[in-house]
Amino acid sequence: MTGPTTGTLRVNGATLHYDVRGRGPLLLLISGGTGGAASFDAIADDLAAEYTVVTYDPRGMSRSTLDDPEAEQSVAEHADDALRILELLSPDEPARVFGSSSGAIAALHLLTAHPGRIERLVAHEPPVVEVLPDAPAHRALLARVQATFRAEGLMPAMAVFAAGLKKDGDTSEPMAASEPETESQPKAGMEAKAGFTLPPQAAARARQTMANLPYFVGRIVPSFMSYVPDVNRLEALADRLVLACGQDSRGELPYRPAAFLAERLGIELRHFPGGHTGLTTHPAEFGEFLRKALRG
Repeated sequence: MTGPTTGTLRVNGATLHYDVRGRGPLLLLISGGTGGAASFDAIADDLAAEYTVVTYDPRGMSRSTLDDPEAEQSVAEHADDALRILELLSPDEPARVFGSSSGAIAALHLLTAHPGRIERLVAHEPPVVEVLPDAPAHRALLARVQATFRAEGLMPAMAVFAAGLKKDGDTSEPMAASEPETESQPKAGMEAKAGFTLPPQAAARARQTMANLPYFVGRIVPSFMSYVPDVNRLEALADRLVLACGQDSRGELPYRPAAFLAERLGIELRHFPGGHTGLTTHPAEFGEFLRKALRG
């Protein structure tokens, strides 16, 4: 299969870079964390055998630049970016959408704000912690992350954040500081310790992931994890929504809101291979589960 076609789209306050593969009904993939469009490289070509697959770097990430680098970020604006891509590439037909983590939060808002544009949405572990009964504890976590970021810097803040995502609030042994959604960096670090050198493309992705981290921690995390979804609206649209979690994520913070919403909406909670980053750790299996979820 030939490489993707790349385009740019001017939106309010930013220029988005997107990639298009394949042919068929449009499938928009919205990334979480700092990975951007590259986080879907392992599954996009396979999906392109059935769909016109569109990936993009969210505003402020990788190739998608902000007019004002200091601009505050909002879920609604990120969802509007996704809408503009759908209007450009599928103006006459509703599309299928997959969102992961913070990308799933933007996708949920897109569904509630513009339901006519979405035929089916698969949302994988959207950390909409405000729906949880213990939401105040998670607000406190976010406040600690931001305070640590300002006082001590990026990696200490990521360590606080990662520890807060662990099962049952256990912070005794923090996860790798970048585990929540920045899969490339830990791999780069492990290979460096082992005396290996990453292939050039993987090394470039790891560098870009790290370059995106300050923006993710400082702008995306506090804005997106304080977002309150319209649960009543989601209930009315539940027939076109699939909520998914990693089968290895049970008990972890990103798992809990999706499980809570699935029960609240009366829909099945799908379990995908791996954990929060199953897209990276189990790409072939993850892609197959996504394909099935998109069909019904």
